[in-house]
Amino acid sequence: MKYRSFSIKDAVGTILAHSLKPRDGRQIRKGTILTEAIIERIAASGISEVLAVQLEAGDVIEDEAASRLAERLVRNNIRAESAATGRVNLYAEENGLFVADSELVDQLNRIDPGITLATLDNFTSVAAGRMVATIKIIPYAVSEDSLIKTLAVSKGELLAVEPFRAKRIGVVSTKLPHLKESVMDKTIRVLEGRLAASDSRIAREIRTAHDQHEIVAATRELIDDNDIVLIFGASAICDIDDFIPAAIRELGGEVEHFGMPVDPGNLLLIGSLKGKPVVGAPGCARSPAENGFDWILDRLLADRKISADEITGMGVGGLLMEIVTRPRPREASTPAAGKTAAVVLAAGQSRRMGETNKLAAIFDGKPLVRHVGEAAIESAVDEVIVVTGFEPDTVKSILQGLDVQFVENPAYEDGLSSSLAAGANALGKDIDRAIILLADMPQITAEMIDRLIEASNSSPPGSIILSTFNGKRGNPVLWPSEYFGQLVQISGDVGARHLIGENAGRVVQVELGEAAGFDIDTMDALKAAGGELPRET
Repeated sequence: MKYRSFSIKDAVGTILAHSLKPRDGRQIRKGTILTEAIIERIAASGISEVLAVQLEAGDVIEDEAASRLAERLVRNNIRAESAATGRVNLYAEENGLFVADSELVDQLNRIDPGITLATLDNFTSVAAGRMVATIKIIPYAVSEDSLIKTLAVSKGELLAVEPFRAKRIGVVSTKLPHLKESVMDKTIRVLEGRLAASDSRIAREIRTAHDQHEIVAATRELIDDNDIVLIFGASAICDIDDFIPAAIRELGGEVEHFGMPVDPGNLLLIGSLKGKPVVGAPGCARSPAENGFDWILDRLLADRKISADEITGMGVGGLLMEIVTRPRPREASTPAAGKTAAVVLAAGQSRRMGETNKLAAIFDGKPLVRHVGEAAIESAVDEVIVVTGFEPDTVKSILQGLDVQFVENPAYEDGLSSSLAAGANALGKDIDRAIILLADMPQITAEMIDRLIEASNSSPPGSIILSTFNGKRGNPVLWPSEYFGQLVQISGDVGARHLIGENAGRVVQVELGEAAGFDIDTMDALKAAGGELPRET
């Protein structure tokens, strides 16, 4: 592969290295193969040379290389999306535990620096549809030799989603005078939430005194009819000979390990009885916040055998978020989350619609942009910002009466990124997250916007919430405030697709169906969707 400056007359068939905007105003994106027609447009602008890439014998273009590698990795409940700009994202097909062979992933990434594979953390609990890994070919092409070596490494069981299995769970809950029944009730509700993804259920709970003999009796009663027995002690296990481990041994079971280098979660015990797991839960398991109990429970629900070596190897990464209800929290509690804003991008020029501003086109009796504006207003967001640019008075007139804040994008001709920047710059310091909405997507509803907010509420801090349709990327997208600065920096007529790819491990997908991929860009699309041009007044 040759990367250099080419004269226009020699550039046909090369790959453009950097985006260009000829005098006709239509941007030519980097990565475009330069045809004779494109070369004529460039030459007409007075440009005599372009920086481009010329493929050589044995080179494999980026999308083909990414697709071939993805084919090797699409197994074990993992699927791939189509390649674009040298990237293929991989998604879970089942609720389960994401597992990667870290040594082989490292080996693969050391073959050629231009061929990369990034994944979630090993043993991450994932829902069907969540992105688990991303392949990125960094240059415009890589050598066939490097690709073949990479494919050889990926031939084995490199990545997998081990599906959760529905289990019957028996629960022993011990009581002491200080422990309220309401706390024990909440513990069961929290546990039910943890079991939901696997379709497991609590078959029976027995509440008993915090006494070894009563724990023995309750565990004996549950072990035959359940797959896993969980013991929630009113007092934390403080020694390997405490009531709960002693009860397991009295029943003829084995205490396999006590204690784990995960905080919260240190005081967890795992044992076995009649070939079935018995877990002494730490006190933090009463909280819905992630803790060491989740790590063990997820593995058991995926039918993984847990060894003492595996538990003692959890220290790196084992310092989790604080649970402020603990008796002695590590830090003071953090402030509550700020507000949520909706940013409606309504500055485009509608070039593909001819002379018509598509945002004024009528769809189901209302202008396109009115559909999106009303959906945003009726949702749970705290404020709505509408970015205008092309024909701003038209957009403002259509949205008259709605409680929205208008922000003008004077650089709207530069494309979508300039509107993203204008919207992000308008967000106040109290805004914790923003939902970016496209103004030409009339099927997006308030309920769908609320689903993104709910997904953000239940996901790890900093998660990007991505709408999908049939597993493919769609819109809108919810962005946490930590990304606002990067949204401002995006350039060209592109959205934030690359940011999503670069932060694949923090993406949570929410399937919205056809609405997330339905927009109106052309007159034919408008007519096919049953829309019509605005009536003249």
